Amino acid sequence: MTALAITLAAGMTLGTGGIGVPADAKTKTIKTATSISPSDRKQGQDAHPQLMEEFGGAYAGPQASYVNRIGQNIAVQSGLSRNPGDFTVTLLNSPVNNAFAIPGGYVYVTRQLMALMNDEAELAGVLGHEVGHVAAQHSKKRQSAATRNAILGVLAQVVGGAIGDNGGLLGGLGGLIQNNAMQVAQYATLGFSRSQELQADQLGVQYLRSAGYDPLALSTMLASLAAQTNLEARLAGGDARAIPEWASTHPDPASRVRNAQTLASRAGTGGVRNADAFLASVDGVLYGDDPKQGVVEGNEFLHPDLKLKFAVPNGYGMQNGNSAVTVSGNGGQAQFSTGAYSGDMNAYVSAVFKSIAGNSSVSPSSLQRTTVNGIPAYYSVARANTQSGQVDVTVFAYEFSKNQAFHFVALTKAGGAGVFNPMFNSVRRLSTAEATAIRPRRVDVVTVGRADTVASLAKRMAYSNYQSERFQVLNRLTASSRLTPGQKVKLVVYASR
Repeated sequence: MTALAITLAAGMTLGTGGIGVPADAKTKTIKTATSISPSDRKQGQDAHPQLMEEFGGAYAGPQASYVNRIGQNIAVQSGLSRNPGDFTVTLLNSPVNNAFAIPGGYVYVTRQLMALMNDEAELAGVLGHEVGHVAAQHSKKRQSAATRNAILGVLAQVVGGAIGDNGGLLGGLGGLIQNNAMQVAQYATLGFSRSQELQADQLGVQYLRSAGYDPLALSTMLASLAAQTNLEARLAGGDARAIPEWASTHPDPASRVRNAQTLASRAGTGGVRNADAFLASVDGVLYGDDPKQGVVEGNEFLHPDLKLKFAVPNGYGMQNGNSAVTVSGNGGQAQFSTGAYSGDMNAYVSAVFKSIAGNSSVSPSSLQRTTVNGIPAYYSVARANTQSGQVDVTVFAYEFSKNQAFHFVALTKAGGAGVFNPMFNSVRRLSTAEATAIRPRRVDVVTVGRADTVASLAKRMAYSNYQSERFQVLNRLTASSRLTPGQKVKLVVYASR
C-alpha cells in the first residue's frame, strides 16, 4: 500500500488500413504560453511534494537522472523557459503506465511506462506531449471541472458512477481517500478533451522535431500503448490489474496513432531514436509492483513486510495506492487501509466512520465481532441516502496486534454489501517463508543470439501466463516478427529482494 497511481481504454485496436490523412491531423497554430508565471510556479511547488507522496515517490535507480536530462531537453522546446533547470522531471516509483505534467515546470513519468518504451525518442515524445498540455494551458481550461469533481473520491464512483455528488456523505467518502494530495493528483490527471489531446500530440511532435528526434516516435509509443491496453483487457479479471492510466486519460489511441503519423510526416523525416542509450538506461529498472509497497498477483494482494494478504472477488480489480489498496467492480468499490490504533477497536471503527461521514449524520449498526483466519475482526454497516438512492457503507476491521489494525471500507448499493464477504473473509497472515518468497521483477535487456526466437525468449518472462504476448508488447513486436542476432530486447525477470 504505497504508490497509487494515475492511468488507451479496453477494446481499442490499431486497425490494419493505411495511414490516410484524418481530418484531425490538420495542422493548426496553437497558442501557447511563453513563460512560467510566478503563480504557476507556486502552484507546482505546493503540489509537487503531495504528488510525490501519492505516486510512490521518486524512483531511486540510475534511470532517474537520464529521464531528467531527456525531459528537461524536450521541455525547453516548449518556449516556457530556455533554462533546463526551470523544469523538474521526475521518474516515479509507480507500477502503472502513466505520465503527466502540472503548471510550474513539473513533469512526471512512471518507471512502468518507461519500461514500455523502446528508445529515447519515445521517452521524449511522451514527456513532450505532457509539456504540451501545460504550454497550451489545458489545465486552466479544465480547472472548473476539476473543482467540481474534487470531492468525489474513488469510492464515490461506485457502480458506474451511479451515485452523484450530494456534498454530505460522499464528500466525507472523498475525504477518506482523497486528501490534498489526491485532489492535486486528480487535477493533474483529469481527462482532457479530444481536441486538447490532439493539440498536445501536435506540440509533442513539434518538440521532437526541434530537439532533433524522429517525429514518428510519438506515434510508435501510442501504438505500444494501444497494444498494452488490448493485452490488459485480455488479462482483466485474471490479472486483476487496472487498465493503464495513460489509457483512460488519453482516449482513442487508434486514431491518434494515425494522426501522430500524419503530423510526423509533415514535420519532416529523419531524426534520432537513440535506442541503444535508452536500453542501456532502462536495463534493471523495477517492473510491476515494488514488494516494499505490496504486490498484486492475480486476484490477491500480498504485502511481505506487513505479512498479510487478501483476495478480491472474481471480476474485481485492484489498484495499489500510497495509503490504500482500491478495489473496484460492478457490484461496488472498497479500500483497504490502516489508521492509528490504541487497542480499542470500537474507537478505531468509529473513527473510520467519522472520517467517512464528515459532517453528515451516519448511524452505523452496532459493532459485531468475529474471527477471520485466527485474526480478531470487527465490522459494522451504515445505510445512507444519496441522490441516486440508498447505499451501504461497511467498515470491516482486523486487529493484527495490540498496536496495529487494518480495515476495509466498502461502498455498495443498499443490500449489496454481501458481495465483499469473500474478500473480508480472505484476510490472513503471511508466514515468513511466504513473505520471503515474494520477489520483485526487473527489466533485463539481453542480446539476441543466433538460436533465439520470439517464442524462446518469451519463455524467460517471469509470468505464468501470456508470456509471448507480454514479450511482444514490451518490445513492440508481433508474433511474426523475426529477431536479428545482435539485436537487443527487453525481458521481465525475477530479481532478488
